[in-house]
Order: sequence, then C-alpha cells, then structure tokens
Amino acid sequence: MTVDQSARRTTVTTTGGTGSQRQYLVLGVVVLLLALLPLVLPEERQGVAVRTLIFAILAVSWNVMSGYGGMFSFGHAAFFGIGAYVDAYLLVDHGISPWVAMVVGAAAAALFGVATAYASLRYKLAGAYFALATFAFAQMLLLLVSNLSSLRGTEGYNVPILSESSWSKIQFPQGDSRYYWIPLGLLAIAVAVKIALVNSRAGQFVVAARDDATAAEALGIPVMRYRLLAVAISSAIAAVAGVYYVQYYLFVGPDNAFGGSVSIEAIVPAVIGGVGTIWGPLVGAAIVGPLSELTSTLLRNPPAALAFLEGKAGLDVITYAVLLIAIVIFLPRGVYGSLKARFGR
Repeated sequence: MTVDQSARRTTVTTTGGTGSQRQYLVLGVVVLLLALLPLVLPEERQGVAVRTLIFAILAVSWNVMSGYGGMFSFGHAAFFGIGAYVDAYLLVDHGISPWVAMVVGAAAAALFGVATAYASLRYKLAGAYFALATFAFAQMLLLLVSNLSSLRGTEGYNVPILSESSWSKIQFPQGDSRYYWIPLGLLAIAVAVKIALVNSRAGQFVVAARDDATAAEALGIPVMRYRLLAVAISSAIAAVAGVYYVQYYLFVGPDNAFGGSVSIEAIVPAVIGGVGTIWGPLVGAAIVGPLSELTSTLLRNPPAALAFLEGKAGLDVITYAVLLIAIVIFLPRGVYGSLKARFGR
C-alpha cells in the first residue's frame, strides 16, 4: 500500500466553519480528558505516556505532508533531528531557552524541508522516488552531524541537569506532571494547526494537488506553492517534537535524532491510525506507544509460556511489522479511517 493509494481512498472533507468548530470541540474534550491521566497513571508509566505524546506530534506532522499532501516522506527524522540539535546547541552552548529553540528549530526545519522538497519536486520525483530522496536527505544530515566536531560528533549533547525547577529551561523534578502536560499542549496545538489547514482554502488546494496534480494545475491552482506549504508546516511541527524530545531525555546524538528508526516512529502511528485523517495519527500513537512498552516488558520478564522470548532483541520491530501487515490487509484505511468509513462522520 502506498500513501497515495491510501490517501485517495480516504475522503477528506473540508466542512467549513461548522465542521472545524466540531473538530475543535472534540479536540478540547480529548485534551481535557488526557490532561487528567497523570492523576491516575502510576509514576513509572509516565515515561511511556510522554514518549507516546512526542511521537504522536511527529505522526501528526508526517500526516500533514504525506497523508494530506500525498508526498510520502521516509526521512522525517531530518526535521525532528534539526529541532533536536538546534535545541541542544542553543541550550548547552549558549544557555538559550528551549522555548526559543522551538521557534528557531521550527523555522530551520521548515526552510530545509521547503528547499529539499522543491529540489525533489522540481525534478518530478514522486512516489517511491520522492520517499527515497527524503531518506537520502535524512541520511546526509546523519553523516554530517556525526562528523562535525562543532556539534560534538558521535558523542552528541548531554543537557546539564538543574538543581531547581525551571519553566524557561523546561526542567522539573523527576515524575513531575508538567513533563506530561507540556507535550500534551504541543500536541493540541499541532492538531489545531492541522484542523485549521484542512478546513481552509489552502488545505483544499493541498488535497486537490494530492489527488490529481494535473487537474489541479489545469484549474489554475499553483500546485508547487501549496505542496511546499504542507511541507513547511509538517517540518516545523516535527522540529518541535525534536526539541521536546531533548528536553525530556536530556540527551541527543546523531542516531536518536536522524536515525531511520525516528522516521519509522513517524510513519507507523499514522498508518495504523489512518492516513489523511485528523484523528488517525492520535489513535495510532495510542496503540503503538503502549505496545512498545508491552513488548519490552515481555522481553524482560516473559511469562512461562513465552519464556523463549527472553533476551530476544528486536521483538518490538517484529511486532510493528506484523501489525502493519495486518492493518494493510484487514484495515487498509487504518483503525480510525476504517471505523470512520464504516460508521460515518
């Protein structure tokens, strides 16, 4: 299954003011309910929730570019890594707040995304060729950062731990609920931006370019401009996820910023939840995030019946692969996309 095929199967409805108001209302209710989670979630599980939120943001960003824009990205790690490294460099080397790094990183990632997408689209790269180009750009950054001593090469950055809480540096005591509420707020903003885009005229042009670029151009729609708009928004959101990743884990290196696994983390939740839908990436992240923890737990302390799994590395990747194959076969529109198609909006 390609994103183009999946996205075309998914009807993206731009319902104007009433539709967007309903979507914002649903978003508000969902965020309010999720905000209560730290009150009932054991502290040792908070890390899973935070990681799920970070990669939900990344999946939302991927869905803007690939689900709505129809440009399959296999290199979203590039934008995530730019945000992560901008944050680490500004904070560790210059003491600049991560909040500022979110703005700078988003702008830098958007510029890089627009430049690389323009170069690819200018030469008519599409489908698998466009995906390979995005992968190549991400690998290029991985090699570049690994060999730049000014960015600490393969050692990466360790963010200094402060002795006191700091909103400006986004550091709090371990287990503090603010580590959960901040990415939840960032995710809400990312989804709100996507709702605004989808229900706007620009969003309609983005979808029209995805569905049939030739017809869109014949109708006078500047296809390149709106494709680049989707890329810019997608890249900026991914960079914000990268900034917060550094602030939560207090470390970033070339592999966990620009590695291929990051791009997979962006794609899998969106595909499992539903490509080209508002809520699909969130549903997918809610499935994939805990699943990763479950497989890790099984590897550490398997029950007697599954003792053969103990010490087996890569079970999470195998589980992802099996789950993806099952979704593609039985739910080609993803979990949310299939439910939406079956039961209506």
